[in-house]
Amino acid sequence: MSNDSKTTTALFPRADRYLLAITLIWGSTFSVTKIALLDLSPMLLQGSRFFVAALMVGMYTWKDIKTTSPRSLRAGLVLGFLLGLGFALQTVGLVHTTASKAGFLTGTMVVFTPLLQLVIERRRPSIGNTIGVIIVGVGLYMFTSPAGGNFNYGDLLVFLCAIVFAFYIVYLDVFTKEHFDREIVFYQFVVTAVIGFAAWPFFEPAKTAFTLPSVGAILYLSFFASTVAIFVQSKYQRETTPTKAAIIFTMEPVFAALIAFFVLGEIMSLVEALGAAVMFGGLMFSELYGLRTKYRSNHSA
Repeated sequence: MSNDSKTTTALFPRADRYLLAITLIWGSTFSVTKIALLDLSPMLLQGSRFFVAALMVGMYTWKDIKTTSPRSLRAGLVLGFLLGLGFALQTVGLVHTTASKAGFLTGTMVVFTPLLQLVIERRRPSIGNTIGVIIVGVGLYMFTSPAGGNFNYGDLLVFLCAIVFAFYIVYLDVFTKEHFDREIVFYQFVVTAVIGFAAWPFFEPAKTAFTLPSVGAILYLSFFASTVAIFVQSKYQRETTPTKAAIIFTMEPVFAALIAFFVLGEIMSLVEALGAAVMFGGLMFSELYGLRTKYRSNHSA
């Protein structure tokens, strides 16, 4: 195979395609979660969703769990704590702030990720990734169109959620870069479920109607958005960089808006549509810059 053909196939490599696919799945969860929250409290939903997901993954990785190493257990507990804390902060924060502000604040993880990557892993993001982050940040601001107002308690919680998710992305890279142990996903789900169930009595009034729609939503969120998505993220994010992964994940609100349009009839404003286009442009710039660098490297050798 020639250098040209190898370089051509490098655009959106396998890992990036898989991460983009699970971002699409996560985008669908906003519409599904709306259905579930009609009958269930948010933290109860988190606990139930990840409890079912842990059962699913546990059946698949039982042999690995029985022979797990201390390193895998430690990785699963740390990642599970970050994952569960991030979901908890975001869910409780949404009670006190608007969805648009929450979307913007959560998306700021794309800014924190390269900074944490530099501090924790001593790895400097590439120029293409750094410029991509800036472009995506501008598009994210346009897309969410956050309203002005005071920085309230809910804003603080969602802002902390973005920092926690940035830590999660970087530490996922740290723990799985050299080797991926499947049981790590099981431990993540167990810890996240425990955090949801433990926080439920303290942060919200009880809503416990396990109806057909809410149970169906839990099964969808457990299998596709939790088991499949996080299993794929844990396995394939190590083949890319944390910064590029964060850029890909910022497409989640774009996918959420598109799915909400078809499922719920919600329509994006012109500014939101332009913001979505800018975000996609930032993602493509990051990919094409890396492709250009590899092309030059191949032809200079």
